[in-house]
Amino acid sequence: MRLIRRGVLLLGVLILAAAAVGAQAPAKETVVLPAAPQESERGDAYYHFTMGSMYEQLYEQAYDSPDRSSYARQAIDHYRKAYVLDPNSDVIGERLAEMYAKSYRVRDAVLEAQEILKRDRNSLAARRLLGRIYVRTLGETDAQRKQPETLGLAVEQYQEIVRLAPEDAEASLWLARLYGLQNRPADAEKVLRNLLEVHPGHRLGVQHLAQLLLDGQRAREAADLLEKETDSEDASAHAVALLGEAYSQLNDSEQAESAYRRATELDPSEHTYRQRLARTLGEQGKTSEAIEQYRKLVEMNPRDADSYLRLAQLYRQAGQFDEAEQSVVQARQLAPGSLEVIYNEALIYESQGRFDDAIRVLSGAVTNLRGRGSAVSESRRRSLGILYNQLGRLYREVENFSAAIATYEEMRALGPEEASQARAMLIESYRADRQLDRALAESERAMADEPGSRGVKLAHAMLLAERGKTDDAAALLRGLLNGGPDDRDVHLTMAQVFERVRRYADAESAARRAEALSPQPAGKEVVWFLLAAIYERWHKYDQAEEYFKKVLELNAQNSGALNYYGYMLAERGIRLDEAVAFVKRALEQEPYNGAYLDSLGWAYYKLGRLDEAEEYLRRAADRSSHDPTIREHLGDTLSKMGRHEEANQQWERALAEWRRSAPVEFDAEKVASIERKLRDSKSRLAQQKAASESKPEK
Repeated sequence: MRLIRRGVLLLGVLILAAAAVGAQAPAKETVVLPAAPQESERGDAYYHFTMGSMYEQLYEQAYDSPDRSSYARQAIDHYRKAYVLDPNSDVIGERLAEMYAKSYRVRDAVLEAQEILKRDRNSLAARRLLGRIYVRTLGETDAQRKQPETLGLAVEQYQEIVRLAPEDAEASLWLARLYGLQNRPADAEKVLRNLLEVHPGHRLGVQHLAQLLLDGQRAREAADLLEKETDSEDASAHAVALLGEAYSQLNDSEQAESAYRRATELDPSEHTYRQRLARTLGEQGKTSEAIEQYRKLVEMNPRDADSYLRLAQLYRQAGQFDEAEQSVVQARQLAPGSLEVIYNEALIYESQGRFDDAIRVLSGAVTNLRGRGSAVSESRRRSLGILYNQLGRLYREVENFSAAIATYEEMRALGPEEASQARAMLIESYRADRQLDRALAESERAMADEPGSRGVKLAHAMLLAERGKTDDAAALLRGLLNGGPDDRDVHLTMAQVFERVRRYADAESAARRAEALSPQPAGKEVVWFLLAAIYERWHKYDQAEEYFKKVLELNAQNSGALNYYGYMLAERGIRLDEAVAFVKRALEQEPYNGAYLDSLGWAYYKLGRLDEAEEYLRRAADRSSHDPTIREHLGDTLSKMGRHEEANQQWERALAEWRRSAPVEFDAEKVASIERKLRDSKSRLAQQKAASESKPEK
């Protein structure tokens, strides 16, 4: 039965193939038998050509058949016999070359096509075949070594095809793509614009040209092109998504969102459009809408680790920490060992104040990476550098400075780039631990190793100022001024140096010079914050308030300004409800910041809400245990609550911390005030004790 069925099939295909050869008009990919040299050979050539066509069709249909290779051999055998009978027939040669290519006999296919081109260099079929072969070869792994050569051969064929058939849109698109691979964007653009002249509004042509413009950061031109293409109900989803990308490059988030949303509606199954929509929503602060889109993405593809990671980031920003942790665990399971996932998992724990868990995650990742053999690859080195940086920062957050220093020492051994970063972090760690001599020594070594680094010199100037060497710091900074835009950072540093030693007029003057070199809003935000701080310490409160307001007009979420503004009001005992509101907004962004917790506790103290004041001040002391101001505030609160012995303990801690502070930070007036409070408190306690002991027993 199987043989009978096959025989019937062969006969049917033979009849169809013969009919096709006799009936169809010549066209691209149409098989047409040319006239044979002699009438006696015509029938044999016709027969073999037809049989070759039949076996070629069987080969194409028999995807999983064990006979497929046999069909290929027989098709090639018949085409070759036909070619022998009519060696001048380009049609037979083209079919033979095509069959070689289909059956992966690439070398034979190329030789046959080249043989045809020797006779007729304008053979479109042969050039199309060669073009397809060279393009296919580009994607083969074992051909990577010869890729530039193969790419050149492919370009050569498609250049000729476009010359011979300028109406061939597919060839023009391929030539543009190949020019792109050769980094010839101008040539690619010329081909695509010619295509659009021949075929106005050609969809793929428009989209390829738009992508080329976007790759060249010519977003406005791309948007103009795409707006015309997408101004219809039947616009393609891909073109609309490209328009969204153009708006993104133009920083027009609302238009980008609109385009990505439309692309998603046109093709709901294409996850990349939804990803871009979700990303754009997140960038605009539309967190809940972005979360909704990422939820749909994980429904579409539950194995998509990136979508779970983005969900975790958004949940963390929204303060939904349980959901954030669940999402990051999913991402970790799908992408074990991913540095980005590990980094974000640590951030989630840190945001919850779970610093030990954050340190555990990062320490485990470091141990895992270091345990993969002695040789450190480039990617491992960079990954370790990022992990060490974050781990050291966390150790500093919990005031474990010895662990932070050890971490940065390990980071320094990774390589020159990491060594430079580690040294800066080491200096900051020594400074935070009040080891100013070691910080200065490390800074001096950095100056010797990197004598041309402005950043190192700026940091060294700040250390000199903290050590009380203000004139040396100012001289170093003046030597960096060159009359260019880089002077902005020098003036900013100089303003901070003068502010630390209470030379407020000089600090203001330096900040004004930095302001003049800050044309962008982000730059002004930094300068205005510094000016507000200078005026606050100078007791020019109206001017300080003016500049805090200017900062918050630029960036309503500037947590540092919100906290400082609120603390200034609380310290003065005015508009206390407003002070509480400002500091609460700062704490929404950094709920475990010791300075912010102290500000809120102090505002509650001034409001007479002593229980709340104690709660926040104790939390502040836990986070920043060496801050003398926090200790003093907690002591004041406990004293007002009548818990004088506990208050004395906090004031004594405050005095001890002041005596350990850097010379530039030491505040003699505050120290004297705490000493008076402590002395008076101890005197009252002694009097109370004496009075209690002198009372006669009943």
